[in-house]
Amino acid sequence: MTCARLVAILLAALLAACAAPPQRAAWEARLHGDAVVLLGEVHDNGEQHRERLAVLRRAFAAGWRPAIAMEQFDREHQADIDRARHERPGDAQHVIDAAAGPNGGGWHWAFYRPYVALALEYGVQLIAADLSNADAAKIVRGGDAAVFDPQAIAALDLERPIAPAWQTAQEREIDAGHCHALPPSLWPQMARAQFARDAVIAHALIAHAAHGVVLLAGNGHVRRDIGVPRWLGAIEPGRVLSVGYLEDDDTTTPVDAFDVVVRTAAAPRGDPCAGFGVPQPR
Repeated sequence: MTCARLVAILLAALLAACAAPPQRAAWEARLHGDAVVLLGEVHDNGEQHRERLAVLRRAFAAGWRPAIAMEQFDREHQADIDRARHERPGDAQHVIDAAAGPNGGGWHWAFYRPYVALALEYGVQLIAADLSNADAAKIVRGGDAAVFDPQAIAALDLERPIAPAWQTAQEREIDAGHCHALPPSLWPQMARAQFARDAVIAHALIAHAAHGVVLLAGNGHVRRDIGVPRWLGAIEPGRVLSVGYLEDDDTTTPVDAFDVVVRTAAAPRGDPCAGFGVPQPR
């Protein structure tokens, strides 16, 4: 065989490989029917958003029609989402403008607009799932009763006792997430707000889970040990799938906190702790 012939064969094989559709991971077979799927993220990692969107597009192409619940929309804006969809059924940016406010809630919507567009394209429910930062701050200052009445506290199961290991793990994440700059006296109140946030998200999933639902949220929310899965008691455990999207250099997030871990390269970013000042002494 001549060198030219060999090069031609290798080039043809390379082009075929590049043109071939990506292989579905084994866990993607669970994305059907009434599955409750929690897809994590590092918020500013574009590669993770692209991979996660591709997963959802394959599942939708295969016939899955879950509701899409998003951390990026606060629960009080559900009516805004529904109204915007009615006004301009195919306009994802109109939905975002109506439901995320003038500054977009601080989210980088170029990453999230394709998920909104996916919901509009397939006509599935788009759920505002999160507790607002304003309500979370009220809970930090005044406890659950600062936001919820007794009936809501009961419905969200916020009266349940929190196991010491769960409390400690959540406080540890809060400390690390704030670059060790918060005084330890604030950790329990911050953890309380995080429990409420996860309970609210779980309540939204339960309410829309009859025909399947997928949650798009940060990795902390989808962790089985401390996140939303802890509050999904009304859903059979076998229906729930937690997928963590972790960066290659993340050595601190426990991989056993998820059913599945997908690794990607780390996104380029500056020092996330630069704005937190001098850390508290340990």
